[in-house]
Amino acid sequence: MSTFPEGQAIVYCEGAFGTPNGKTAHGLVRRTQRYRVLSVVDSRCAGKDAGQFLDGRPNRIPIWQDIASAYAKAMEDGNKPTHLVVGLAPDGGRLDSRARQDVMEAIRLGLNVDCGLHDFLSEDEEIAGLARQCGIEVRDVRKTPPRSDLHFFTGKIQEVASLKIAMLGTDSAIGKRTTAWVLVHALKDAGFSAEMIGTGQTAWMQGVRYGIILDSLINDFVSGEIEHAVWQAWTEAKPDVIVVEGQGSLMNPAYPGGFEILAAARPDIVILQHAPRRLEYDGFPGYPLHPLPVQIQAVELLSGKPVVAVTLNHEQMQTDEIVEEAARIAGEIGLPCVDVLVQGGDALVDAIRERLPGRHQKEESK
Repeated sequence: MSTFPEGQAIVYCEGAFGTPNGKTAHGLVRRTQRYRVLSVVDSRCAGKDAGQFLDGRPNRIPIWQDIASAYAKAMEDGNKPTHLVVGLAPDGGRLDSRARQDVMEAIRLGLNVDCGLHDFLSEDEEIAGLARQCGIEVRDVRKTPPRSDLHFFTGKIQEVASLKIAMLGTDSAIGKRTTAWVLVHALKDAGFSAEMIGTGQTAWMQGVRYGIILDSLINDFVSGEIEHAVWQAWTEAKPDVIVVEGQGSLMNPAYPGGFEILAAARPDIVILQHAPRRLEYDGFPGYPLHPLPVQIQAVELLSGKPVVAVTLNHEQMQTDEIVEEAARIAGEIGLPCVDVLVQGGDALVDAIRERLPGRHQKEESK
């Protein structure tokens, strides 16, 4: 029997795996404690290993042509799927007509459906009716919580004694969440206790212990919910370090995220994720990405706290360019620059070590 809380999942990512619109699927392929991921569905890259395709490291999660093939193979292997998880994250969070038909096919196969898009499947008459008929649960992760469950900002963030790190980015869909997870695990390996505050639907699907889904919230409660999640992590776990996942970027025209995190989480330091080959904001041709030094200046001006490191997203780069590019950026801005997917999380911990609590370090435990 599966030990994962929600069961065994097929991740649906038709037409988007390996692109910014597939970032939810990417997160689930890399790590999740909520589901056991059996396979990914994307006809463009069927037959490949998802880990090899995404990161150059096989993880034995196959990519299938369609849901029927993925389901049949899982059943043949004795791994009955329980969920279809929609791993798409398109601009605007909308589900196209083909995807709707595929979701209904999954329901007919007996799969529960988890979806993090703004199109609420549980309110779609055709999908919801079919789910009721088949006895299937359809869960819309981005539905706004009841107002009675939401928190307003109170200032209790001042009670939090953990080192608070905001993991922000120069654009949306740039790898902030992935780097935040790598940092949390590297901190634990280095002997620090650490918790991540998830702020999006993918982190929830990955089973983050503390978090919110920021873009499902009513604006008046966004700051309070961020504050409460950080405060809750502190009061319950008392970690040495709390890493807050960023959303969007300060200057992205459609996803101007980060302001609330800087204001409400009140981080002690900021790490900024950057893709040097990305020249325009994600999804918006003609909107040039603001230069990295300008973005660092904006973060520091708004927060009054330092950006202490830059983490590299190596999209559109060859493997042999990555370390050299990181060194170039470090020389340009005078800060450490690390690609955690290539150089590892330890390199990022080393880059910020002087900012970390001075106890429980790995060297002392050897």
